[in-house]
Amino acid sequence: MSRAVSKSAKSSAPDRRKLILYVTLGIIIVALVVGVGLASRVPKAASTPTAGASNLKVGDTAPEFSVQTNAGPFDLAQVSTPVLVEIFATWCPHCQRETTVLNHLAAKYAGKVAVVAISGSPYGMDESTPESLADVNTFGQQFQVGYPLAFDPTDAVAQQYISTGFPTLVLVDSKKKVVWQSSGETPEATIAKALASAK
Repeated sequence: MSRAVSKSAKSSAPDRRKLILYVTLGIIIVALVVGVGLASRVPKAASTPTAGASNLKVGDTAPEFSVQTNAGPFDLAQVSTPVLVEIFATWCPHCQRETTVLNHLAAKYAGKVAVVAISGSPYGMDESTPESLADVNTFGQQFQVGYPLAFDPTDAVAQQYISTGFPTLVLVDSKKKVVWQSSGETPEATIAKALASAK
C-alpha cells in the first residue's frame, strides 16, 4: 500500500511542476500582451490632434478667445502683454512633461508674458471617456501646474490654434499677431528664445 502511494506521489510531482510552469508562462504572456498594447496605444495618439490642424500661421492676427481658467477668466483681447497659448490634452505624455518647462517659464516671465493652457481633446485622461473639468483639474494637480488652465468643452479654441499635434504652442505679441509656433514637446531654450524676443 505504501509503495502505491509513493508511486502516485512521484507521478503527481512532475504534473504539479508542469501546471506551475504553464500557469507562469500564461501570466507572462498576458502581461506582455497588455504591456505592448498600452505602450503602442499612447505614442500613436500622443501628438495627434483629434481634429485637423488649423490654418493659423506666423504673421496672422491671433483669433480672439475668452475662457474660464482655474485662475479666473482669461480674455485674450484684455491682455496687454504677449501671450503664450498652449493647446494640450490631459492624456498626452508630451503635454504632461511640458508642464515642467512651462511652469519654469511662466515664473521667469511673470508680468512680461502671460501663459494660458487650454484643453483641446474630446477625450479625458483615460483616453476613452469624454474630457471634463475634473480631468483638467486632475491634470493641474498631478503635474503641479502653476499657470492658468482652461477646460474648453467645445474645443473651439483648439480648432483655431491647433497645429500638427499636442501640445501646440502659439506666441501672440502685444499687438495680437502670431509671432511664433511650435508643435510637440518643445525644449525650454527654444521657447525662452521666442519669449525673449516677443514685444
